[in-house]
Amino acid sequence: MSKTPYIRIATPSDVSKLCEIGTKTFVDTYGADNTPENLKEYIETRFNEKQISDELNTPNTVFLLVELDQDVIGYARMRVNLEENPDEKSIEIERIYIDKAYHGQKCGALLMQACIDNAIQRGYTSIWLGVWEHNPKAIAFYQKWGFEVFGTHIFQLGDDAQTDYLMKKELSVHEKR
Repeated sequence: MSKTPYIRIATPSDVSKLCEIGTKTFVDTYGADNTPENLKEYIETRFNEKQISDELNTPNTVFLLVELDQDVIGYARMRVNLEENPDEKSIEIERIYIDKAYHGQKCGALLMQACIDNAIQRGYTSIWLGVWEHNPKAIAFYQKWGFEVFGTHIFQLGDDAQTDYLMKKELSVHEKR
């Protein structure tokens, strides 16, 4: 990397960048294991500008961007999700994506630490996420950060009901990796 990646909070002017990196990373990660029809449907509904703009403007939601040389190379979406986890002191990392070209370069660790820091600063005592049961690399990454499985849920990708592990981490104000 020519410069150091950094984290910033997304603004409405970042919507197209979020759509682009979300689409790219989702296809890179899940494209080989899913049908083109299911991928297309998911991308068209989840990574269009109206959807991302609505998510960006949802209360208790924050997007953290990873930038390098003014390019967005990843992001995380954090939100309060009382439907799946009614604990008001817990926040979900709904998406955490890093461009495949930057895997293994500590960008994921930088983003995860930013998520933990953001959650602690906002007064949350735990952080949780869902991860596809067939994504061992991501599961190992989350376990390294202290996340533990506490349940499962169904992630609907088109006509394919997939099982995600739900993983949670208790937070401490002294949290640093």
